[in-house]
Amino acid sequence: MKKFAIAAAAASVMAMGLTTGAYAETTQAVQAPMMLAAGEVTEAKEVTSDTWITTKVKADLVTEKGIPGTDIKVETNKGVVSLSSTVALSDAQKDTAVAITKRIKGVKAVSADGLKTN
Repeated sequence: MKKFAIAAAAASVMAMGLTTGAYAETTQAVQAPMMLAAGEVTEAKEVTSDTWITTKVKADLVTEKGIPGTDIKVETNKGVVSLSSTVALSDAQKDTAVAITKRIKGVKAVSADGLKTN
């Protein structure tokens, strides 16, 4: 009876070792794609941030009185916002547009080279 119990215990330990090995292989196989997905999510957050910045700047420019916000084009790349327009602005309007843009969270720099002035 003791021999049977020892054999059964040994078989259980061996089976657990095989299961653990198989589990480890399964875990490693699953972790690799998850790590890749995490990298993709980080990239997507950056794009979303630029999109959010562009939308927020555009909305703030459109709602500001005295600025032709609908005529100002806004582009964002890695937090750097470029403002441009085909309509001429006064120096005060240009300065206001830049100031509004700089207030937006996530804006690292503002280029207003594309804004024409009178």
